[in-house]
Amino acid sequence: MAVARPKHLVLILAREFASNLATPTMITDERGYLVFFNEAAEEVFGRSYSEVGEMPYDDWTAQFEPRAIDTDEPIPLEQRPTGIALNERRAAHERMLYTSADGVARQVAVTAFPLFAHRDELVGTVTIFWRE
Repeated sequence: MAVARPKHLVLILAREFASNLATPTMITDERGYLVFFNEAAEEVFGRSYSEVGEMPYDDWTAQFEPRAIDTDEPIPLEQRPTGIALNERRAAHERMLYTSADGVARQVAVTAFPLFAHRDELVGTVTIFWRE
């Protein structure tokens, strides 16, 4: 598990916002580290954030084997909505398969967008999940 770093104010506010949503929401920092997911996301992931803590986003999502719906092929981080938001600094949306903690494959719609403190200062991403 990574050592917690001081968070940018934008990430703190995003966490507060997400913690008040009934929509499954996850937040990463500019390095691509998972820094929070809300209680609603616990149902999607099958684990609480307090059990998981901060870790590289790719390590976290590897546990869920994100795959393309039509081919069942793994989707690399840079092609997933959160990876696109981090690397290309734009919003992205995709439907995919993932295997939750209970071992069941499910379809999920994922939307991610970058968080900027200033026009050119990326501080992280917000990712929202919908089960389908």
